[in-house]
Amino acid sequence: MRVAYLVSRFPHVTETFIVRELEAVDEDPELDIELLSLFPTVDPTVHPIARRWTDRLRRPSTRESAAAVAWWLLRRPLRFAVAVATVAIQSARRPGILGRSLVTLPIAAAHARRLHAEPVDHIHAHYATYPALAAWFCHRLTGVSYSFTVHAHDIFVHQEMLARKIADASFVVAISEFNRRFLVPYGGDSTTPVEVVHCGIDPDAFEFRPRIAPASGPVRAACVASLQEYKGHEVLLRALAQGGDLERIQLDLVGDGVLRPALEQLARDLDIADRVRFHGSLTEPQVREVLSAADVFVLPSIVARDGQMEGLPVALMEALASGLFAVSTRLSGIPELVRDGETGALAEPGDVTSLAGALGRALHDGNDELALAGRRLVEREFDIDASGHRMADLLKRPVQHPSS
Repeated sequence: MRVAYLVSRFPHVTETFIVRELEAVDEDPELDIELLSLFPTVDPTVHPIARRWTDRLRRPSTRESAAAVAWWLLRRPLRFAVAVATVAIQSARRPGILGRSLVTLPIAAAHARRLHAEPVDHIHAHYATYPALAAWFCHRLTGVSYSFTVHAHDIFVHQEMLARKIADASFVVAISEFNRRFLVPYGGDSTTPVEVVHCGIDPDAFEFRPRIAPASGPVRAACVASLQEYKGHEVLLRALAQGGDLERIQLDLVGDGVLRPALEQLARDLDIADRVRFHGSLTEPQVREVLSAADVFVLPSIVARDGQMEGLPVALMEALASGLFAVSTRLSGIPELVRDGETGALAEPGDVTSLAGALGRALHDGNDELALAGRRLVEREFDIDASGHRMADLLKRPVQHPSS
């Protein structure tokens, strides 16, 4: 069975979960996987696991996209026009989204033209925004079935065309129970089945060593997250400046992003710059080194002003697999992974005092049993091999074609 995976960009330094799934699904001897993308990558850092997929990646050029539009207009003009009109009508309230959608459609048309010449049995897209839109457009032009995985910003920030994409899909994958429930008002589980398949990691890639913060002296805390508003770094820096026992924490920030200059300035303003190290983007082996050196892990996620928030952070899986006490917030799918008092500590999103309290618990409440519970949870529910097998089974099901 030939399956095309469709993503926005590849490789993408923060989307290791996609390439891990690709690796796991590709191991199934009954599946032949090819990788399609919409836009060029913007990341200079390429994880080793992604390198072999870059040679298999297909992304049409601007000329190919323009030629494909003309090709479809000659062969299936009504189908093409109706699909474009559907996108224009349903996205009209959001000019920015409409503009990006109209940029996506010619690229999708080029993918559809190739899939018409070299048919696949199914398309699976990662993210409900432009990849799912492209898969839907390919479906409307060629009739090939599609599905897509929803993560975080792709459903929380805006929902234009979400109900239409769900209705026409063979199935939808949610990475958490929280996401599955979020989709219900848009037809999830009623018009189209929604399956929960966790993102996962290879637990064996992380040396398990229960970590207990030292009773005195410096404490190494790690945070692995792109420097964006919804990751909550500002709240974390302000919590570290609260004083008391938290003054012992030395913070390693792994990740890069538009907020780096502002966060570096905030650290100086709070007089904690000597306790915060900005590492920028690192490869997976380098991230494992940071986790190995840490005593605790923290991910202070919040809801950003535009509505963006976490899905189910892979960084927390990696921390728990390593034996770290994890501190995060009661948000989205996070409590399905960080279970307060069982695998870590949870704070209220955006609450500096609450986060400081959770960090205080990390300094004093860590123990071997808690670390082992975190490792076992990851092995039981977030192992990429199990998730990959589950995803492969879904892709191999007899495909039902919803009415479009």
